[in-house]
Amino acid sequence: MPKNKGKGGKNRRRGKNENEETKRELEFKEAGQEYAQVVRMLGNGRAECYCYDGVTRLGHIRGKMRKKVWVSAGDIVLVGKRDYQDDKVDIIHRYNADEARNLKQYGELPEHARINETAVDLAMEGDGAEDDIGIDFDEI
Repeated sequence: MPKNKGKGGKNRRRGKNENEETKRELEFKEAGQEYAQVVRMLGNGRAECYCYDGVTRLGHIRGKMRKKVWVSAGDIVLVGKRDYQDDKVDIIHRYNADEARNLKQYGELPEHARINETAVDLAMEGDGAEDDIGIDFDEI
């Protein structure tokens, strides 16, 4: 029988919190980058992102962030635009709520940007859909 040389299994490694939420420096956008909000997750490391230049694009989570930084609907992210595909972007960085509020205070994000919003709120806002679609029900 082989001797165990490690210091525990998968659950022990999972319990380690190596990237504690420390104060990190705020990343601002550069040329070829844009701020965006994730409208919904599509699976396979992809997300529908509403860029603050007014266009909705397909975002792809870069390999360094996959399975390390969890991106969810409503998150503010920094995306890198592609030169050869205007309808696709690469998600470079995810901002937490405090960092997103700081970006809004610095004037980097527009005033109508919503922080901590769910995907349903974003989708309803973008489509201009109303709750009343013309179906009436009788009272019982």
